[in-house]
Amino acid sequence: RVYSALRDAPYSLWLDSADRGGLRGRYSFVAFQPMETIESKNGRVTITNLDQQLSLRGDAFTVLQQRIDAYGISLRDDPALPPFTGGAAGFFGYDLARGIERLPASAAVNPHMPDMAVGLYDKVCAFDHRDGTAQFMAVAENEEAAQKKLRFFEYLMARATTAPEFIPFRPEWHGWDDASSYKKKVRRIIDYIHAGDIFQANLSQQFSATMPRGFDAFAHYCHLRGVNPAPFAAYMNFGGVKIASASPERFLSVRGGIVETRPIKGTRPRHNNPAIDAQLRDDLSASEKDRAENAMIVDLMRNDLSKACTDDSIDVPQLWSVESFASVHHLVSAVTGRLRIDRSALDLLRACFPGGSITGAPKVRAMEIIEELEPMRRGPYCGAIGYLGFNGAMDTNITIRTLVYDGNRVSFNVGGGIVADSDPAAEYQETLDKGRALFDSFEDGRVKKTA
Repeated sequence: RVYSALRDAPYSLWLDSADRGGLRGRYSFVAFQPMETIESKNGRVTITNLDQQLSLRGDAFTVLQQRIDAYGISLRDDPALPPFTGGAAGFFGYDLARGIERLPASAAVNPHMPDMAVGLYDKVCAFDHRDGTAQFMAVAENEEAAQKKLRFFEYLMARATTAPEFIPFRPEWHGWDDASSYKKKVRRIIDYIHAGDIFQANLSQQFSATMPRGFDAFAHYCHLRGVNPAPFAAYMNFGGVKIASASPERFLSVRGGIVETRPIKGTRPRHNNPAIDAQLRDDLSASEKDRAENAMIVDLMRNDLSKACTDDSIDVPQLWSVESFASVHHLVSAVTGRLRIDRSALDLLRACFPGGSITGAPKVRAMEIIEELEPMRRGPYCGAIGYLGFNGAMDTNITIRTLVYDGNRVSFNVGGGIVADSDPAAEYQETLDKGRALFDSFEDGRVKKTA
């Protein structure tokens, strides 16, 4: 209801954030009317605020840090408050990696999609679903200015309506690959592994459809969030582009200087029959292939975290745990560390970007192969969505299970990690298993498990 009063305003965001290890988001954050927006595309960054619009060439992460620093806002990270009380929030697309590493440029580019779109927010409404409480927080120079922002928020809330109703329909989905072409690409990656180029690479395919006139993306998101709850969900309105994410995977979080990443590698479908469902879960837990695949990414993330964390703090408190979601079981690990005092959360994000679980190992060579095999750049997919607070806290997802609305077109990617003993047919089926929740959510209002 709160977001419904704000959803038509550009750069209105709804972010969910889970406690460590939570399968559902504990917090929902609604942020609106940013003080400033920072967008990046192909190495050019555009800064827009009330005073000016400035375009310059530069590294998007560096420019964002400079803009955060320019406001001079430093808040105390109070454990009694929600972790996000104001700061930067938005999405960091996969192709920001081109400002970090030298990569080939053969895949097609979507001209409408920024590589990064972030706002600096001084007004946040936070909902704590565990305690059943809500707080409005404003960053202001004094009490009077804060009260003014509160009164404006109350004015907007007086206009709030109930969440819109989603009307199911059946889109006509079109994919990059049929089973034959996807399996051919899997075999190509396996050839690269046998040649010694890589140990693992993530390969995805995209599905897209045209939405009917009057389709309400926010109504569908509210429905999706109900039938397929995800701990790091998000809905963002950037005007012509809207993003609805039902991601189960945390990329990076920082709270009180403690860093956590929770890579996912290993998937099995859910089943309506409880005995078969338990068998699938046990099979995933015991799978040597999936454990090895997960361990490779854990090692990669340990190395990435060491670039911004103290050397003796890197730990793996959780290895190969099975977590169950609406349509799939996942194999999940956790890697933690302590942020160095001379590094910020944004330094950490840049050092680890993009996540190893959706690139491969070694990361750069895997990304080169991804560029060779996927016909379009990934855009938001496999980047990160989340916040970086003025209090130093951060939480970001790996942007998977995510719908991108560009005009009347919707698309999403699904993929998986390919290793030496991957079975091409099974890898293709895994992409369908991962996409099932999104497919089903449009059609009849329910996410179906395997019959």
